[in-house]
Amino acid sequence: MTGTQSGTGTQPSTEPGARPRVVIVGGGFAGHSAARSLAKRVGDAVEIVLVNPTDYFLYLPLLPEVAAGVLDPRRVTVSLAATLPGVRLVLGEVDSVDLTRRRIGWNDPEGGRGELGYDRLVLAAGSVNKLLPIPGIAEHAHGFRGIPEALYLRDHITRQVELAATAQDPREREARCTFVVVGAGYTGTEVAAQGPLLTDALVRNRPELRGQRMRWMLLDTAPQVLPGLDERLSRTADRVLRERGVEVRTGESVKEAGRECVLLTTGEEVPTRTLVWCVGVRPDPLVEEVGLPTQKGRLCVDAQLTVPDHPDVFACGDAAAVPDLTRPGEVTAMTAQHAVRQGKLAGRNVAASLGYGGPRSYRHHDLGFVVELGGRDAAANPLHVPLAGLPAKAVTRGYHLVSMPGNRTRTAADWLLEAVLPRQTVQLGLVRGPNVPLETASPELEHAPSSP
Repeated sequence: MTGTQSGTGTQPSTEPGARPRVVIVGGGFAGHSAARSLAKRVGDAVEIVLVNPTDYFLYLPLLPEVAAGVLDPRRVTVSLAATLPGVRLVLGEVDSVDLTRRRIGWNDPEGGRGELGYDRLVLAAGSVNKLLPIPGIAEHAHGFRGIPEALYLRDHITRQVELAATAQDPREREARCTFVVVGAGYTGTEVAAQGPLLTDALVRNRPELRGQRMRWMLLDTAPQVLPGLDERLSRTADRVLRERGVEVRTGESVKEAGRECVLLTTGEEVPTRTLVWCVGVRPDPLVEEVGLPTQKGRLCVDAQLTVPDHPDVFACGDAAAVPDLTRPGEVTAMTAQHAVRQGKLAGRNVAASLGYGGPRSYRHHDLGFVVELGGRDAAANPLHVPLAGLPAKAVTRGYHLVSMPGNRTRTAADWLLEAVLPRQTVQLGLVRGPNVPLETASPELEHAPSSP
């Protein structure tokens, strides 16, 4: 990856007389919202190009339901071409930004190389898995950032239960029926909550495992699940997890990981073939390679999402350290709630920089959070009113349906079928080797905790 910090430059990025070109890097929550907002304001007067590794927007908050077999993976993958009319899609992973020449470069999915000039650039590259220097994690843990990882995890869990049913060694059977999730934030909590429902469905038709415990563990160094959120949401999630038999281990984590065992920070060894890594995210490596000032690994921007000294470059979402005007001195959190609203504002301000309307500063107050816990359970605090059980479930699913840019009817249909029919429990043939190493797992572009 290459980048430069020189000035904005004077070289034209488009042919004389051509429409101004806006290039948006990333098609996650921030990038998708920016493209849609900009297109509504400028119509055909501006060429809008979206560069993204996939042809879909991934609705990350519902990924645990894909891994649990509740939702078809197509429900959470929304076509970029269908939802962004008038926006040109380029498939590629951006790895260079030349601020002097105002050009970006990318590699396409088949190894080809492309370059494109811009008049305005929106960096919304999002985030990737956050690795910690723990021996064995990169080789033996399962990441959870995209459709490939979710489907792989579903196949892997199914395979472990099926192999446990034929295992002659009780120790092997117990290890295959033990599932360790690290990270009690949104994703880890939801994966750990959905997990027992999936393994219960898998065991139901396997008499060989009658009486065998399906052991689920959730580890986090924080003192509670969903750290940093409303205490009432945390208590609701903790109660649901424990009622489902999940061992919630706060103040603990993994010290070392192996293929058949993990060593905890307490010194306890846990035989297992399944380690799911949900320990947060970090900004996409492109952010560092651009060569501009960063804060906590995120591009520094002003309240109008413009990069200082580069009025033609904007950044939003997980890639940007956006000043939180409601908390002076702080930057906004890496959440879907902020990414969507920052993306909309970025589209508006880019349009303003081209002469369409006026710019605004980013100011946002949280509207509350929702956490999907599977079955009939959820936790939510819309407008900071705490809810649990079926009322929270209704709010949570209603919020997701409103927030998704497509596939709403099909998603609702899957939820209805899941409520009245047995869960389908078969492998899809994705698992060939012992695991998909976390270091090679496919990163998605936007980190998206479930927040309205």
